[in-house]
Amino acid sequence: MNLPVQAVGRVQRQTQLPLSKAVEIALKSMRVRLGRSILTLITIVMAMAFLTQVWLGNRFGPVIHAALLARAHLTVHGPVADDGRLVWLLSLSLLVCLVGISNAMLMSVMERFREIGTMKCLGALDSFILKLFLLESIFLGVAGTVCGIVLGVALAAGMMVVRYSTAAWSLIPWGGVPWVCLAALGIGTAITAAAAMYPAWKAARMEPIAAMRVEV
Repeated sequence: MNLPVQAVGRVQRQTQLPLSKAVEIALKSMRVRLGRSILTLITIVMAMAFLTQVWLGNRFGPVIHAALLARAHLTVHGPVADDGRLVWLLSLSLLVCLVGISNAMLMSVMERFREIGTMKCLGALDSFILKLFLLESIFLGVAGTVCGIVLGVALAAGMMVVRYSTAAWSLIPWGGVPWVCLAALGIGTAITAAAAMYPAWKAARMEPIAAMRVEV
């Protein structure tokens, strides 16, 4: 009677893989599927660059405009910043980010139902599959968001220079940039992880045979 219990215990310990193993498998999967990973990464980069550029552009513009008017000894009448326009543009850019990133992550997970079925046939637990895809999406989200933030900051600064000439470079309020970048990093990572959660959860709960029969 002890032999089956010991055997079951050994199988259970094999399926309960540590977090480090999930990280290793996630990184290997990203390298193996390099083409799809790059496409997903580009989608995240473009979406977050758009969000960051709009956000910073609407913060830079009024400050630089007011500073240039002050240099010309002109008086600014009324508020320079348009809060309603800023909220509208940020909401629109956030919607673009949500749709773009969600579509990329949904396709990335759904096309791997067969792979999920194979892992479940080999004894992988539902929790391990969820952990695996969540880690992979976070890696892509962080990398793509960081690259998108850098691109967005460069675009925002470049547009200010084009609009107000090179004099705008010294007037850009760089002090608020880190806070915008941190907020964008949190938004991009959260959206990417959330977009991958539902399809990964759905795939993890499928029966192994049913997952392997899915045609994408």
